[in-house]
Formats: sequence, structure tokens, C-alpha cells
Amino acid sequence: MNEEVQLILDELKENLDKAIEHLEHQFTGIRAGKANPGMLSSVKVDYYGTLTPLSQVANVGTMDSQTITVQPWDKKMIPVIEKAILTANLGFNPTNNGESVIINVPPLTEERRIQLTKQAKAEAESTKVGIRNDRREALHDLKKLDLSEDMHNNLEIDVQELIDKYIDKVNQLLEKKEKEIMTV
Repeated sequence: MNEEVQLILDELKENLDKAIEHLEHQFTGIRAGKANPGMLSSVKVDYYGTLTPLSQVANVGTMDSQTITVQPWDKKMIPVIEKAILTANLGFNPTNNGESVIINVPPLTEERRIQLTKQAKAEAESTKVGIRNDRREALHDLKKLDLSEDMHNNLEIDVQELIDKYIDKVNQLLEKKEKEIMTV
């Protein structure tokens, strides 16, 4: 197989892997009733004038399935961390015990579970659109090459099979996340 063709296919596979990785990252931010340090991954703290990810100024962990603890390395940061969590609008009400910030994760209502499922579906659909765009770009790049019609048709089939495999991965991840969200 032509070196240019292999380069296009490798780039396509790399882009598809990144799309799946991005979806998995997005799914960690969607809470499923259990406390998870990933729920605070979007929180940025004003650390001496610089917006810094929470994980870079404190240890974020879980005490149990309903409690997240944030233990800052600098105790003066406790009020700043509390404010950042409230500002992030995640629906959490942090408290502090003088040593760390404690967040009780309330159980999800049925209505909220349905909302989160819709959010997960939207993320999955967005990923599928990205995958289809990657397919379009790859096919466009392959058309630019000087290939026989049979070779081009075979490559189109190969690209479509790869795309189908990744769309199935997205569907599996979505199904797993929906089950996780809807399980009480």
C-alpha cells in the first residue's frame, strides 16, 4: 500500500482515538450518583491571581460513595476553594472543617437522572458528528491521491469499516454511562 495512503489512514485512526478519549473525559464530568473526584475536574481556583485547576492546589478524593474531600496543600486556600466550587455551579454545597473542604453528593432525583442521560446522549452525538467529519476529511484526502478506481473503492470500504467500529464504541460507552446514571 502506498505510503501516503497509510499516512492518511494512520491520521484518521489517531483522530478517532482522540474522539473516544474526549468522550470518556466528558463522561467523567457527568455524575452518576456516586461521589467521584472527576466531578470537580472543571473547577478552577484563583491561586494567587492565576486560575489553576483544583487538582493542582489540593488533593481531591472520596471518603465514601457520597462524600468528596478536597484537602488543600495551603490551608489559606480553603475559602477560595469553597468559593470556586460554588462558582462552578455544579450543584454542590461545600463545607469545611478547618482542615479540608467536604462535599456531600446528594442522591440524584429521577428528573435529574433523565437530564444527565440527555446530556450524555448529546455528548455521544457530538462525538459521532466529529467521527463522521474525520471520515469525510480522510475520504477527501484519499480522492486527491492518484489511485485506481478499485483501490479507491476498497479504501472507502476500509475507512467505513473503521468508522463503524468507532461509532459502535461510542454507542457502547453511551449505553454503559446511561446504565450507570439510571442505576439507583
